[in-house]
Amino acid sequence: MRVSDILKVKGNVLFTVTPETPLHDAINTMASHDIGSLVVMEYGDLVGMLTFREIILTLKENGGTVGTTTIRKVMDDHPLTCTPETDVNEVRRMMLEHHVRYLPVMDSRSLMGVISFYDVARAVVEEQGFENRMLKAYIRDWPEQPEEAR
Repeated sequence: MRVSDILKVKGNVLFTVTPETPLHDAINTMASHDIGSLVVMEYGDLVGMLTFREIILTLKENGGTVGTTTIRKVMDDHPLTCTPETDVNEVRRMMLEHHVRYLPVMDSRSLMGVISFYDVARAVVEEQGFENRMLKAYIRDWPEQPEEAR
């Protein structure tokens, strides 16, 4: 299974912001759409990621407020990315090794979407469930062997 398979199931809704967006506005967007990350784009290029991790660290450092902070000051400006052709097992390894929950999917310089650890886990569980059903069906339909072959 590849990342492109996950994106097909997930759909193409994508939320982006600019580096100059106030952090407060980004938090409202994330809360109202129940999402854990925003892709930061500038002049058509991916320049960063904002996740709840960066927001929590900012809140901790500022005594529970975000004030007039912009996304540029707190975003991850070197996010780990993958391509639509990346194998899901490689994505799982990358996410675990680098402790990231969200990966922008890039096709050359074009942003194709974002996949989350949840998206990957769901895809793997669904794939394993399908394989299990196919194996059980195969075993149920196993042809009888002649008595002498047993």
